[in-house]
Amino acid sequence: MATLRELKGRIGSVASSEKITGAMKMISSAKMHKAEQALRRQLPFRNQIETIIANLLSADAQFSSPLIEARDVKHVSIVVFGSDDGLCGAYNVNIFKQLLERVQYYRSTYGDDVNIRIIPVGTKMLKATNKIAHSTVKVESVEGVNSKTEADGVKAFMAQLQQQFLGGETDLVDVLYMNFQSMSRQRPRFEQILPVVQESFAANSDAVASSRPYLFEPDVNQIFSSVLPLFLLSTMQEIFTENRASEQAARVMAMQSANDNAKKLLDQLRLEYNKLRQQSITNELLDIVGGQVR
Repeated sequence: MATLRELKGRIGSVASSEKITGAMKMISSAKMHKAEQALRRQLPFRNQIETIIANLLSADAQFSSPLIEARDVKHVSIVVFGSDDGLCGAYNVNIFKQLLERVQYYRSTYGDDVNIRIIPVGTKMLKATNKIAHSTVKVESVEGVNSKTEADGVKAFMAQLQQQFLGGETDLVDVLYMNFQSMSRQRPRFEQILPVVQESFAANSDAVASSRPYLFEPDVNQIFSSVLPLFLLSTMQEIFTENRASEQAARVMAMQSANDNAKKLLDQLRLEYNKLRQQSITNELLDIVGGQVR
């Protein structure tokens, strides 16, 4: 049975843990709201690009780009987003489970001999993916790219993926990340980046269907070839930001759960401490009364 001194020490330790988890929750919440604001700032730019592309698609002119040309899939690249820091619950575990399912999907769709290259973003995901690397599944980390990479790094990373696709090093580029919906809700999402499919920017097609006709200069094909890389860049920037927001939201929920557990444990320890203290006082009183009687 624990002594009063031991219980007092445990109470102090749990109380300190409660304060720490509460502070970490507040910090993660502030970071999450910052990422939310960044998402809102990116939205007008992305919507404008989608509108331009939708107008191009609604025109009768012919256009093409090597970024939209599908080919036989022999080499697949998966950019999988995770976190660089821990204490975010099952965030990385849930993403990794989806990755394993996707790898099996590629094998069943394109054959067991399809070459799969996994590009992890985040230290935790790099450690997890290294466990499944073998002859047909390679893990390749990109130096300087992590879950906290800012605009210039994202631009260089997207340019590298485009160059690899155009150079024939990969035939398909998919991205796996956590889609941020709210603080309590994040869902794993796969998105095909390359080759670009028309469904990726078809959201605004209906909005421009009834708008007045446009005159394109110099021509539709050149405009399309110039705007398409901007579309890819805005998509990747949004994914990086969503990943940060989702990570911080998961950390807020994990810290809230830890804080609640600490409070419950603290209440139990205090109750046990008070019971033991009351028992000790009662024993002392009995000893005093017993001594007076004798």
